[in-house]
Amino acid sequence: MRKKIGQCQLCERDEVELTLHHLTPKEEGGNHLPTVEICIPCHKQIHALYTNKELAIRLMSLERLKDDEELKKFIKWIKKQPPKTLIQTRKSNDRKAKSRR
Repeated sequence: MRKKIGQCQLCERDEVELTLHHLTPKEEGGNHLPTVEICIPCHKQIHALYTNKELAIRLMSLERLKDDEELKKFIKWIKKQPPKTLIQTRKSNDRKAKSRR
C-alpha cells in the first residue's frame, strides 16, 4: 500500500503522511460516516486525549476538533514542526480516568 502525502486537514501542514480519521469512531457506528485526512501526529493526539465515546458525542466534526481547547494547543505547536516529525503520545490523565469508569 502506498503512503498518501498531502495537507493535513487539522493542522494544515503540507507534505505530511496522511491517515484516515473517522469523525465518528467505527466502534461508535461511524463505519460509513464522514472521514478526514489528517497527519499521523494529529491522529495520535486526538486518540490520546479523547475516548471514542467523547469523539462520537462531542468532537464529530473537523470544526469541533479545531475549536477544542486541548487540541488548539497541540495544533499551534505541531504547525511549527517539520512535515516528517513524528511524536510519541501517552493517554492524558483525564482520558485514563475515564477509561477506568
